[in-house]
Amino acid sequence: MMAEIYGKSAGCAGGKGGSMHLIDLEAGFLGSAPIVGSTIPIGVGAALSAQMRGEDRVVMVYLGDGAAETGVFSESLSFAALKNLPVVFVCENNLYSVYSPLDVRQPQGRSIAGLARAHGIESHSANGNDVEKVYELSRDAVATARGGAGPVFLELATYRWREHCGPNFDNHIGYRSKGEFEDWQLKDPVRLYRDRLIHEGVADKDELDGVEAALTASMDEAVAFAQSSPFPDPMQAALNLYAEDKA
Repeated sequence: MMAEIYGKSAGCAGGKGGSMHLIDLEAGFLGSAPIVGSTIPIGVGAALSAQMRGEDRVVMVYLGDGAAETGVFSESLSFAALKNLPVVFVCENNLYSVYSPLDVRQPQGRSIAGLARAHGIESHSANGNDVEKVYELSRDAVATARGGAGPVFLELATYRWREHCGPNFDNHIGYRSKGEFEDWQLKDPVRLYRDRLIHEGVADKDELDGVEAALTASMDEAVAFAQSSPFPDPMQAALNLYAEDKA
């Protein structure tokens, strides 16, 4: 994945996709696309395929609150409900679509989970920064979809710390207050769950420090691999643009 983000030939899309066109079929990840909401119908199509093939699969579709305002959102949910598809929609509601807060985009009192529920889909809202709650809801939703009871929609409240697109902070723009940002920092799910594990005696500080160090080393290794990998051969720019005709 890191090699693809760096545009290198060792990337999952051969360096041709970049950060917004990631794919890993071996892991069951069909691919991402930069158009807001565009992966929703792709996921619904994958669920329809699994249903038609009689496969024991559940498709997870991840989207943001901004994607809930696209036309394909309603079309996809309606079709998923109509066909009783094995799909779980996970909406990460971070309150902002680029720099527009939710209250200038949605009427007061109308939840995204409510929109999904209006399409006849079982829907739940929860604190997206509560690790165990998210796990429990996801587990139950997958079981529901896999059991043939149809699609499930989860709206998980969370927050975006960094800028809309990129690694930097953008609080200087003024679209959100310093107080709001600092309040959400206190709700960091990683820190909260780390503190909880230590408090409940599930793990100690040294053990978790070791886990963090191992993960950091793994990420550093992936970045180093990406940086040292070669760029794609320019002569291969026109390859793999179309599916091979095997007729």
